[in-house]
This record gives sequence, C-alpha cells and structure tokens, in this order.
Amino acid sequence: MHDLIRLINAGNVVTLIDLMDDTVPGIGTYEDFNTIDWVREKSKDRDRHREITNKSKHSTVALLFSISDAFSGWLLMLLIGLMSGALAGGIDIAAHWMTDLKEGVCLNGFWFNHEHCCWASNETTFQERDKCPQWKSWAELMDGVSEGRVNVLNHFMYVSWALLFAFLAVILVRAFAPYACGSGIPEIKTILSGFIIRGYLGKWTLIIKTITLVLAVSSGLSLGKEGPLVHVACCCANILCHFFTKYRRNEAKKREVLSAASAVGVSVAFGAPIGGVLFSLEEVSYYFPLKTLWRSFFAALVAAFTLRSINPFGNSRLVLFYVEFHTPWHLLELIPFVLLGIFGGLWGAFFIHANIAWCRLRKNTRLGHYPVIEVLVVTLLTALLAFPIEYTRMSSSELISELFNDCGLLDSSKLCDYTGNSGSTSGSVNATAANGLGARLAGPKLYTAMWQLALALVFKMFITVATFGMKVPSGLFIPSMAVGAIAGRLLGVGMEQLAVHNHERDIFRGWCSPGADCITPGLYAMVGAAACLGGVTRMTVSLVVIMFELTGGLEYIVPLMAAAMTSKWVADALSRESIYEAHIRLNGYPFLEAKEEFRHKTLATDVMRPRRSDPPLSVLTQSGMTVEEVERLIADTTYSGFPVVISQLSQRLVGFVLRRDLFISLENARRHQDGVVSVSAVLFTECESPASPGAPPAVKLRSILDLSPFTVTVHTPMEIVVDIFRKLGLRQCLVIQNGRLLGIITKKDILKHMAQMANRDPESILFN
Repeated sequence: MHDLIRLINAGNVVTLIDLMDDTVPGIGTYEDFNTIDWVREKSKDRDRHREITNKSKHSTVALLFSISDAFSGWLLMLLIGLMSGALAGGIDIAAHWMTDLKEGVCLNGFWFNHEHCCWASNETTFQERDKCPQWKSWAELMDGVSEGRVNVLNHFMYVSWALLFAFLAVILVRAFAPYACGSGIPEIKTILSGFIIRGYLGKWTLIIKTITLVLAVSSGLSLGKEGPLVHVACCCANILCHFFTKYRRNEAKKREVLSAASAVGVSVAFGAPIGGVLFSLEEVSYYFPLKTLWRSFFAALVAAFTLRSINPFGNSRLVLFYVEFHTPWHLLELIPFVLLGIFGGLWGAFFIHANIAWCRLRKNTRLGHYPVIEVLVVTLLTALLAFPIEYTRMSSSELISELFNDCGLLDSSKLCDYTGNSGSTSGSVNATAANGLGARLAGPKLYTAMWQLALALVFKMFITVATFGMKVPSGLFIPSMAVGAIAGRLLGVGMEQLAVHNHERDIFRGWCSPGADCITPGLYAMVGAAACLGGVTRMTVSLVVIMFELTGGLEYIVPLMAAAMTSKWVADALSRESIYEAHIRLNGYPFLEAKEEFRHKTLATDVMRPRRSDPPLSVLTQSGMTVEEVERLIADTTYSGFPVVISQLSQRLVGFVLRRDLFISLENARRHQDGVVSVSAVLFTECESPASPGAPPAVKLRSILDLSPFTVTVHTPMEIVVDIFRKLGLRQCLVIQNGRLLGIITKKDILKHMAQMANRDPESILFN
C-alpha cells in the first residue's frame, strides 16, 4: 500500500506515519489525460478516516466534525438531486416550448407551448384537444392559410427554426465548450474507471451543455436528451464536490459521487429512480460500493421529485409513457416478442457498425474539419424530409407515447381508425364487446398510418446513424426506442389483423373469441422499444426496470425480458461491444472493459517494456543522483513515473515515484529549502549518507516514494495481469525476477496488447 506503518515502541505507543506529504501543494494530484492510482487514493481515505476517528475520542469538537463528515455524503447527494432535477426541469420546459415554436405560436402568450396554450380554451373538445383557436400556425398567422393544409410557408418556417436552433447549438459548443458535444456516457464511463479529463465535468461544460441540449432537441434532429442528462448530472456532482474537502482531495471518493450522479441523470431523464441506479451499476460504474447504492437511490428520488415539482404536467411526471392495456398477453405471443428481440439485436448491430464507420469517415477525411456545415446539412435533410409525415414531424417522445397508446373509445388518432363488424367506419373503435372495445378491422386511415410508419422507420434508422456523434449534445435512448416502437406497432397491427381475420383457426381460437380484442398493438410497440434500446446499449435488467417505471406496466415484465435478452444475444453474436464501448475504442480512451475476457496465453515478459530493441528502462537510484540529473531525466522523458532502485548496477527494486510528485517536490525544494542547488543530492533513503565538507544540503524525497508498488514476475500469465489491473485499477506494475527490476507494464501497454491480439490497430490507444 502507499503508507508505511512504522512501529515505534515508546512505552506502549504505536505511531502511524503517513508517507504522503500533503503540506506541499500539488503532491498526490494528477495531470490531464492520466489515470489515477486507486490503491493510493483508497489508502489516503482510510488514513484520513482513521485520523478523524482517533481524534473524535478525545475532543467534543472533533466528535462533531466526525459526525458532519459522516453525513456530508448524504448532504452532497441531496444537493446533486436538487440541482440535477432543477436543470432537467428547465431543459424539459424549454425544449417543449421551442419544439412547438417551429410549428406555430400561442396568441395568449408566446411563452406557452401548444399543449399549455390549449388547456385554457373552452372551445377544445377531448377528441381534438390539441386544436384550439388560441394556437396559430405560422401560415395562419402570416397570411391566414388554413391549419388543415400542409403548405409551403409552414414547411419553410419549420426548416428555418430547425436550422437556427442547430446552428446556435453547434456554434456555442465550438466556441465555449467542445466537451459539451455528444452523449457523454462513453467519457463518463472512462472517467469513472479512473481516467482524468480536465474540463469535461467543469462549469462551462455544464452551462453550454444545458443550453445546447435544449437547442439540439428543439431542432428536430433524431436525438434525445437522456444520455446528455447523465453528463449534466455528473457535471453538477463534480462542481458540488469542490465544496466538500473529503471529495475534493480524493479522486476515488469523487468517483463514488459521480457513479451516483450517473444514476441521477437516468432518473431525471425517464423518471425512473430504481432503473437509474441499476443502469449505473450495470452499464456505467467501475467502482460501486454498497453505500453508493443507497446514496444513489436517495439522490435519484430527490431529483425525480424535484423535476416533478418544476414541471408536474409535462413528460417529467413519474411515469413518462403511462400505458393501460385492456387485454392480457398470451403465451403464444412470446413468438412475435422474440421476433422483435431479434429485430432489436439486428438493429443494434447495424447501428453500431454503421455509426462507427460514419464517425471514422468523419475523423479521417475533410468532413471532420467542418462540423458546423455537417450539423446544418443533417438538420436541413431531417427537417425537409420529416415535415410532410406526421410521425416524423412530431418529437420522438410524442411519437413513442402515440405508439404505446391502446386505442380507446374517444381516441381520434389514425392508429385507432377501425371498422367494426357492422361495417361502420369512424375515428374511434366500434364498441361492440362487453368491455367497450369491438373487433378491430383496419380502416382506411389505419392503412395510411401503416405506410407512413414504415417510411418513418426507414427514415429514423438511417438519419439516427448520421446524427449520433455530431458536435452537438445527442442522446440515443429515445431515438432507439422510437425505432423499436415503430417496428413493434407495425408488427402488432399485423398480428391484430391476422387474428381478426383468422379468429376461427386453432392457433387463435384459444384466446381470440369473435367480437373481442386479443392483440394489443401498443404492447408490441413497448416491447419493440425495449428490444431496440437493448440491442444498442446491451442493457438487460436495468432496461426492463426502466421500461416498467416508464410505463407502469408491471405485468409486462416477462415479454420485456424475453425481448431484451433475445436482443442482447443476437447483438452480441454480431458485435460484442455496445455503442458506448465502441465509441470508447474509437476515441482511444484507456478503458479496460470488465466484460471482455482475455483468452490468450501470453506472459508478462511478452508485454513489458523495454523490449529487446528499446533503450534501457529509465530509473532513479535511491542515492547518488543530483537535482540536475533528476530534472534532466524528467525533461528528457514523458513517462508518468520512475522506478527507484538501489543502484544502476544491482537494479534491486526499492519503490516507485510519480513524475508529477517528483517535479513538484524538486520545485518546492528549490524555492523553500535553503542551500539547494543543481548539485544537491537527491535521496530516497531514510538515513542520509555522510557528505563531504561544504557540500550543499540534500533533498530528501522518501515521503513521496511508494515503497510497495505492485510487482509481477516475467512468468506471470497476462490473463492474471489483466485481472489485477481491472480489479485494482492499477496505472502500472513492475516486472521483477528475484528482486531485480526487469521492466514495467502500464495500462496503455495492456490495452495495446489486447488490441493487437484482437487484430486491431494497437496505436489507436491515444492516451497514457
């Protein structure tokens, strides 16, 4: 470990001496694009907690401080929940208003969105509750053209607003916070694994991400705000951590808070506190102790209720897509549910391969040099093609809600245009059955809706591939769910009509009686949404729980689980990576995926550096080097740390010192220690060797030396080495033979070796 326990028997007193000298500012911190030392951070926290506990036994003030320290984690979770929920509520309200602004404006007040505008109208009927005289389209407002006709002016205004919103989003990201683009989940996963990306969770990123997320969603691009809300919540957590010393000074403790914040992000995105915690545990977190589980759930609940308080009537209610299906599902329906799972797996594999190929094209060609033009072109295509079709024009959340809906007597949707047995056609379901819902023979509007949905499916599948990864905030949850919901509704209506026309056949006779409903298309849409989301993200348990919390449909867990598991199996058979892991690899982040097995029979000697053709390993000796020699070694190399040996001849290992700690300590010694010059000796020993008369004072650096670095032998299988790095979160380990230093293995070396074994480019690992 990183502390030396020295037993000094002065009577019966046992003293613990900490090696980390915190009196020098900067010691124990990390440079940008480096990995933290999990073992050292956890050791520091244990020592801090031990010191607080010991002091609390002798002083009332120290006892009160100990109590406040114990509850500071819960206070921090409360603040994260409140801040994240408030921001998510503001994003939700602003996005709804600006999305509707593309189509028209409210005469009672331009700040009302379409739904709020029509609430106060006395002339609105339940069947046409989205139409009221107070809401005017741009064509009606400018030249009195009828609302019922799709016209060029409305189309022009729709495209113009979309381009304006997208342009503002990409310009703000480029000018003020480049880290605010994308989903954020791949980077959050990498940061939680111990990587440092300074500024990624900073205040400017939070401000710009919040503003541009509203603009990007409102532009009508095929993206969602769910993934970016995880980034927003983690930014809130990182900023609030600076007010708590325990979390500000310890990177491992900070990552416990960030793990909880990722759960808060999903909670405010979907109103799913339990699913958010499971998502963080299953998909995002690298280190997730039991206390973090309960604190995450507490913060997620606080965030969900804060969001509901700010926007009680929007999509922020506790159930985002409430469903109430009138017919239970039948065991035989598991067959089409599994088919939806297969479709979801195929869609997930297709999307990942296509999106990664598109992103590589963007990185390796001139296309990547013009992100503003790319965003505007994709926005223009999206707006031009989306406006003519109702199901592509509406927001993805509204589309999913429409597709999940089970047709009732007062529904006026084209999806609910059925002809009953009597032959009458109406905009609602013919009530002939005892439950008020009759035999569902498709009407002409339903057939129109089906081919429009088929076009919408193709459109969304391809436009989402091009949209995800652009230089604007972009989430993938809702677009993936929309693709699955469309496919599910199409299959559900097909199964429904098959049952209606063939209810006398043996396969339907068991549960489809004449004049009664036995197939629920909305359920198929819900299962399809889960399948496609699972195919892209490879979520399983957390996905089912999120879908349950989204819809409130507890009795549909079995269909959801069947589709989610089938989707994962199919997608895994075609591609082992989720979309987030694929983007981690694309960006070259040093992330060791716990799910990826290492099956190759290589040894530590095959991976360690230096190789046979490399120069000797750069090391420090415990004595005999001067300040000038050490500073020259730091200037001539870029390594993150140096092994310390007894002498260059023996190469017997003493310990390991980090480059940053060494640089800061030498700089501090030159400034504050009298007599230190370039020829001053640098000592990593406890006992100072006799110096010649008149020699300048030595610089003692024993306090920054790690005396127990992790070591392996040259014959250690790489399978074990990879396991050690994963489970302990190591930055590096040293390779020895009979106590003699032979080489070093870093996290980057392991990632390069794994890439090489998988026939990938090892140079794709970009960072140290």
